[in-house]
Parts: sequence; structure tokens; C-alpha cells
Amino acid sequence: MKSDIILIGPIGAGKTTIGALLASRLGLTQYSMDDLRWSYYFEIGYDEELALHKRETEGFWGVYQYWKPFEAYAVERLLSSHNQCVIDFGGGHSVYEDAALFQRVQQALAPYPNVILLLPSPNLDESIQILNQRNHYLPDDKLNVNEHFVRHASNYELAKFIVYTKGKTPEETCSEILNLIEAVE
Repeated sequence: MKSDIILIGPIGAGKTTIGALLASRLGLTQYSMDDLRWSYYFEIGYDEELALHKRETEGFWGVYQYWKPFEAYAVERLLSSHNQCVIDFGGGHSVYEDAALFQRVQQALAPYPNVILLLPSPNLDESIQILNQRNHYLPDDKLNVNEHFVRHASNYELAKFIVYTKGKTPEETCSEILNLIEAVE
């Protein structure tokens, strides 16, 4: 498992971009949760109609809560199915309000030494501002989710390292991550 690198963080933090660079530099395969999540959700009974109903009646936060058990399962499923790779989570796959779901994800990630939280800046307000600029295409009710992801304790408790990207190219961030990992090994 030493080569596994798992990138977590809010929407637009650069997880997929940095993941691709890491995979290329290390000669590993990259698995992006955003590409795999729906097939995993359907394995345990995800109901698209119910999700749509929740979105229409409760807004984004209603469907967000519906997704949480499916997200925890997807984390467990992805980690159990793939190794010797680079994995980038979706923004919500490392944030849980429910203690039991968080504990499941925490246990699934525990054996992995290279869980890296990507954030733009150590200043949380600045991170939120930068992420909202990057994610200008999101509907207004979904923009608030990044503030939730940036401020929520889950990401910080799961991460073994935090890497800040402001003022760095993706290549520089990739090199910083590789240096961190090599220093620990």
C-alpha cells in the first residue's frame, strides 16, 4: 500500500489535476471517485427518483444528506478494489456529519499513510474565496458546500498531510507531495 496516494478536499481544490500528475510521475493508475461513484451507489440501492425529489423539495442540502451513506460505501468499495494507485475523492467523500459514517471512512483510510488534503491556503476564508472563484459555474446553493467542506473537521482528521496550492503550479504541488511522501518513507 506504500504507493497509494489519496487526495481529499473541497470542490475545485485540484484533486483530479494533481492526481493525474502524480499518477504519471509515479507510473501508477489514477482512479477518480467522480468517475466511479454512481456505479458504487447503485450497488447498494441508490434511488435516482428519490434523490431528484429531495433536490426539488429540500434543495442541494437535502440531496447532500441522502448521498452520505452512499458516499461512505463508495469510499470503502473504491479502497477495497484498487491498490498501488492514486485516488482522488469527490469533495464530499471525506466530510461526514454522522459519526458512524465518519468512523467507517476513518477506518477505511486508517492503513493509508498518504492521505493528502488539498486546500488553496492555510487561511480558511481565503480558501473559500479562491474556491468560489474557481467554481463560479456552480449554482448558488451549491457554492455554500465548499465553505462547509473547508471548515468541517472531517477533512483535517482524515488527512495525514495538508498541502496548500495558492501560488503554485500543479507541477510544483505534485513535487511537494512527492517530497512529503519520500520524507516519511
